[in-house]
Amino acid sequence: MERYFDTELADLKGNILQMGDLVEEAIIDSVEALKQLDKAKAEQVIAEDKFIDEWELKIDEECLDLLALRQPMAVDLRFITMAMKISTDLERMADLAVDVSQRVLELADKPLLKPLVDIPKLTLLAQKMTRDAISSFINKDVELAKQVILCDKEADDLRNLVQQELLNDYISKNKATLSRAIPLLLVARHLERICDHATNIAEDVIYMVEAIVVKHHVEKLEQQG
Repeated sequence: MERYFDTELADLKGNILQMGDLVEEAIIDSVEALKQLDKAKAEQVIAEDKFIDEWELKIDEECLDLLALRQPMAVDLRFITMAMKISTDLERMADLAVDVSQRVLELADKPLLKPLVDIPKLTLLAQKMTRDAISSFINKDVELAKQVILCDKEADDLRNLVQQELLNDYISKNKATLSRAIPLLLVARHLERICDHATNIAEDVIYMVEAIVVKHHVEKLEQQG
């Protein structure tokens, strides 16, 4: 029976990984659509969000079955309950990729206001934080989880750079740029929120492994570094 339970836990890990891959792909595709002002690609991201929603439901049902039928204890119990929370974070990250795609649809018939510099950097960071957060969960890697959390400040800084440039160099100088600037402001916010969800996952990993709460206390990690 124990061997079968181990197989079920391995299947759960695999499903989290597959959901994470779909979310990461949605993030990348949404910003590629922005770079190219590609309505078809943006619409594809929006349409395929339903598959990620289905993965969330599948993982939640799997976790509930394991809790009810196996009555896990200690680390296994924390792992399963964290898997449910992580699937929720992943689903919300996918929703934010949809939000980015919706901004693309708003901009698609207009030329981009400016070359994209910091938004692609923020996208790469969101992609890395997402991948590393999931990896830290699967491998119970506390050090990797800490690195994800410490990257969140870089995400905030990149969002702020986008906002400052758009506000100071465009909106304040020419109100006619508003219709093209506001969607870019929102894109930066959506991407930064994706990083926040990756941080949530990393915080949950530390709690799962060490039973230490670091949420809202990043200074503890900075002191350790």
